[in-house]
Amino acid sequence: MSPPILAFHGVSKVYSRDGGAPLHALRDVSCAIASGERVAIIGRSGSGKSTLLHLAAGIDVPTAGRIEALGRDLAAMSERERTVHRRDQVGLVFQFFHLLAHLTVLENVLLPDLIAGVGAGDGRALDLLSRVGLRDRAPDPVQKLSGGEMQRVAICRALLRRPRLLLADEPTGNLDDETGRQVMELLLDLSRTEGSALVFVTHDLDLARLADRRFRIHSGVLEPA
Repeated sequence: MSPPILAFHGVSKVYSRDGGAPLHALRDVSCAIASGERVAIIGRSGSGKSTLLHLAAGIDVPTAGRIEALGRDLAAMSERERTVHRRDQVGLVFQFFHLLAHLTVLENVLLPDLIAGVGAGDGRALDLLSRVGLRDRAPDPVQKLSGGEMQRVAICRALLRRPRLLLADEPTGNLDDETGRQVMELLLDLSRTEGSALVFVTHDLDLARLADRRFRIHSGVLEPA
């Protein structure tokens, strides 16, 4: 059996607060995500969901415990190594699309390659845009798109460099219910066809049921849902 794409081993995260008691964002979290698996994390605001994703991406490091990503200890990496890992192995999708308004649809999708200093051409980006129904919008200014279309562009951008792991933080939270479900189904389908593991955070129980597995997080404690 192949090793997991991502594994948390007794992970806790504590934030210090000036003049106040420490904030225990995560408490002794252990879980493993297999290659190609789709996992939903549900829980209320402030329960620790976003902290978990930030740790999974190597944006932050745990206070205690160990996080293995593709067999490597994230906390043992230098900040630069974590940045390279995130750039090459992780795709990130957010509630707010974080697209650059002054760029075209195609240019926004190509941003990860531009940041990495590689120029593989437009073929991969145009193929992804075709798969989400936006190939004809490639030359358009991104601000002309609807919210659902912008999130599809953000998903294409996250997939551009063929990440092994996709992390999505409330990817439908800024969309109406119907559009949100369409975008979520598209994200699940693309992760499957691309062979990427997907971990997504959501408040929506109906969307969570589309995943292979579900976890609930409450006051920093992660449990099967």
